[in-house]
Amino acid sequence: MRRPGKIAAEVIGGGLFKKPATLLYPFEKPEMPPGFRGRLTFYEERCVFCKLCMKDCPSEAIVINKLGDKQYEAIVNLGRCLFCGQCVQSCNKDALEMTREYELASPVRAELTIKINRDKPADKSGREDACDEEDVPSGTPAAAPASEEKA
Repeated sequence: MRRPGKIAAEVIGGGLFKKPATLLYPFEKPEMPPGFRGRLTFYEERCVFCKLCMKDCPSEAIVINKLGDKQYEAIVNLGRCLFCGQCVQSCNKDALEMTREYELASPVRAELTIKINRDKPADKSGREDACDEEDVPSGTPAAAPASEEKA
């Protein structure tokens, strides 16, 4: 039978001289592998607003509204997104892409919503700025229009 002191010395002594098993995450950020499904990027110039991505999204995170004749608005709610990639696969024009960006936490819910209009040019990364709190429908299903007029 082993002595308890000897077992404790083996456990403690063996762990002191080994490399840590975990990552030092905030200080060392890991490189995500190819095919990682991170933040969704929308390329407006490629989009024809066929609404296939909206129909195939299981969490209803994408809403496309018709504003007028050949004027559309797309709202992508990353807070609802499951990052399944179904919208990317269903897009015939490659207007959607999953990036390797995984740090999406935000204290403000509106920063997780991307609003794209046809008449506004997208920035170089293909993303628009986050929309304001009043543009985001709260408490309504994502399939509902972003702004409803009361008669």
